[in-house]
Amino acid sequence: MLPSVDEILGDDSLKSILNEYPRSLVLDSVRQAIDEKRKLIIKLDENNEGIEINNSDIIIDSIKKIKVNYSLSLKNVINGTGVVLHTNLGRSLLSESIKEEVWEIASKYSNLEYDIELGQRGSRYVHLVDIIKKLTKAEDVLIVNNNAAAVLLVLNTLAKNKDVIVSRGELVEVGGSFRIPSIMSLSGAKLVEVGATNKTHILDYEEAINEDTNILMKVHTSNYKILGFTESVGLDELSKISKKYNIPLVEDLGSGVLIDLSKYGLSYEPTVLDSIKKGVDIVTFSGDKMLGGPQAGIIVGKKEYIDKMKKNQLTRALRVDKITIAALEATFRLYLDEKKAVKEIPTLRMLTYSLDELKDRAKKFLDMLNKLKLNIDIKLEEGFSQVGGGSMPIERMNTYLISLRPNNISVSSLEEKLRLSNSHIIGRISEDRYLLDVRTIFDNQFEIIAKEIKNALI
Repeated sequence: MLPSVDEILGDDSLKSILNEYPRSLVLDSVRQAIDEKRKLIIKLDENNEGIEINNSDIIIDSIKKIKVNYSLSLKNVINGTGVVLHTNLGRSLLSESIKEEVWEIASKYSNLEYDIELGQRGSRYVHLVDIIKKLTKAEDVLIVNNNAAAVLLVLNTLAKNKDVIVSRGELVEVGGSFRIPSIMSLSGAKLVEVGATNKTHILDYEEAINEDTNILMKVHTSNYKILGFTESVGLDELSKISKKYNIPLVEDLGSGVLIDLSKYGLSYEPTVLDSIKKGVDIVTFSGDKMLGGPQAGIIVGKKEYIDKMKKNQLTRALRVDKITIAALEATFRLYLDEKKAVKEIPTLRMLTYSLDELKDRAKKFLDMLNKLKLNIDIKLEEGFSQVGGGSMPIERMNTYLISLRPNNISVSSLEEKLRLSNSHIIGRISEDRYLLDVRTIFDNQFEIIAKEIKNALI
């Protein structure tokens, strides 16, 4: 009773689809739709009644599959979790103000490795040097594809087969089980642990220094905190030791904060400029965390060390493309005006919302939902947001939440329907309530979410 593939393809609606989509994709999708019916029939036993085989159902299923199979696997989602730097949802968001410039570079030829002034081959790294030097006061700059790569390149260049001294309390693990000791081992450097997990003293570093010591390393514990009976060695002290023994001081700063966020109500996080001023020779940090740019590993510091990294064969393997360079330069340019950066870089904007702003936005969203007269309990609640992305782990930011408790379906069913909707809304469930944090939702997404909630309850 099942129709043939040709029979389905002969339908007028499929004929028009063939003009829009590749024939091979249409054929595969039709076969999938028919095969699903076949599997359903096979599951039936002699006590089951037969199922109706309807060509129109198969055609509708085929068209749905064609659109799904042709769409990108990477999709936009609406982040209602309140986690600003959500690693699973793409971390930082690029500023709307830079998208046209970035697209212009991505879609056309550019002077990526061409010196227009001299009319000869150039370097892809020169495009970022001036602006990053201006903002960080570093001597030189090198960009690779993420911060783990930056640390790997630094260690491999400056300390292959040599000792690197690190405090035991700073041997962190970042996302995906990548650990500082593992990266160090891969680089060829030899890890020398000093101090204890909770306490490390300056004498611990000095006693470990020998003729094989090539780096003193400081790892900023941006993704966790040790509280209580603790002590660590500051950059000022480490810088004195590094100068005394002529050993470079390297800091893995991780999050890459460029402005002092404490003035906006957040806890103080050390900035890149702070580290350079305190005498750190090389600082590495991420582009897609607190900086608010694309994924990248940014290395700043002394020119003599960065020149060596540029000659390392690993640099080519770890290099970034023109889109990353364009997005990074445009993002850094926003930092020339701090007020503009806070306003236009989405990560900074979300982190610096005032509680009154969040409340006003939440009330606007609540009014929109109430007007729909849905069969659901809706409330405005106070709650907490998180920075996320392995940054500022104990920072809890006050926020406002829209709390939903449907009357005709379960909360978990509502969560699933919204997640699988065309808008892919990601919220969280707590105490049998579905929660949406307005901090990480854009104003123009409120109406979209309201429509998807209405559809989910039908």
